[in-house]
Amino acid sequence: MSAAAPSALRAYAAVTAAYWAFMLSDGALRMLVLLHFNGLGFSPVQLAWLFLLYEVAGIVTNLSAGWIAARFGLTATLYAGLGIQIVALAALAQLDPTWTVAASVAFVMAVQGASGVAKDLSKMASKSAVKVLAPKADGGLFLWVALLTGSKNAVKGLGFFMGAALLGLVGFVPAVWAMAGVLAVILTAVMLFMPAGLPAGKKEAKFSQVWSKDARINRLSLARMFLFGARDVWFVVGIPIYFQSVLSDGTPEGARAAFFLIGGFMALWIIAYGAVQASAPRLLRAALRPESEIVGQAIRWAGLLVPIPLALAALAFLAGAPAAWLTGSLVAGLLLFGFVFAINSAVHSYLILAFTSDARVTMDVGFYYMSNAAGRLLGTLLSGLSYQIGGVPLCLATAGLMAGASWWAVRRLR
Repeated sequence: MSAAAPSALRAYAAVTAAYWAFMLSDGALRMLVLLHFNGLGFSPVQLAWLFLLYEVAGIVTNLSAGWIAARFGLTATLYAGLGIQIVALAALAQLDPTWTVAASVAFVMAVQGASGVAKDLSKMASKSAVKVLAPKADGGLFLWVALLTGSKNAVKGLGFFMGAALLGLVGFVPAVWAMAGVLAVILTAVMLFMPAGLPAGKKEAKFSQVWSKDARINRLSLARMFLFGARDVWFVVGIPIYFQSVLSDGTPEGARAAFFLIGGFMALWIIAYGAVQASAPRLLRAALRPESEIVGQAIRWAGLLVPIPLALAALAFLAGAPAAWLTGSLVAGLLLFGFVFAINSAVHSYLILAFTSDARVTMDVGFYYMSNAAGRLLGTLLSGLSYQIGGVPLCLATAGLMAGASWWAVRRLR
């Protein structure tokens, strides 16, 4: 790691620990909700609805989070994100199985919306802190943001497995309470030991400053929107539900085994994705490249992503029905997708911080992650719709089209 002041390293470690704790609960909560309600017989579109307000909240939160952090400070924003997540988990534990489907969907959507607010407050504060704390020389910024983002995704992958495992071992409500309790302990510890070093708020910060006037930031944000749409269109509903239909034999024991297998695959995908992200500066030799060459790498890797989901869609269409060879091909192809996707994501995360200034970092990062949330919203909605209309082939074909749109947008950075 590039040389940095001890105080900056301590602040970076504290921010990373808080972000890890949040993302562990976020990954676990997603799998708990998805698998629990699929087991209750919710349709793919109804499952997608459970996550829509989560993504809508992300758009609104990211738009305002930059101003919130500029006005109240990065530390307060990070604490607020963790606190709201604890409240959301406690609320979710109150879900009554005797409620109607409509009431259950509305309640879980509201709780997921609060969780979406929490996630994006935490994310924006953590990513902005890296811009302030990272050393400026020898690729330090790329390295620090890659380590934070990569490790976060590895922890979130562990959360996917933890959520599926807890659902199979102790059930929905005890799992949710356990996560709320652990997160409350971690928030208390972080508040007690967080060192000084992160910027405090400025009363003169104006909400109108959120909108970026930099064409590079706007184009990168557009590319980010389509990139994450390309992932979530198969990741949120399509592939987990397809795997559950293939792996579960209809018995309680088979359902529990399917929970572990699906959670294991999703965890493996996210953990591998995080590991590649953390390694991206070394893989791309970023310390030796000027910013213009990193832009060229962004264009190249965006183009490499496009054919992967399209090829998988063709395989699934030709298979016609679930088969062992198709499931194996999907697993291998989606892991390849994850590798290329991770490089794309890591380069984007570096470029947004490279393009912005210290004075505007919270505003520009918030705007950028608003586009990220918009992509997840679009992908989530299309995941349920495309799977219900055309199954896995249509999910993957839609992912290919969105990856192509991301490539088109990132090419305009030149």
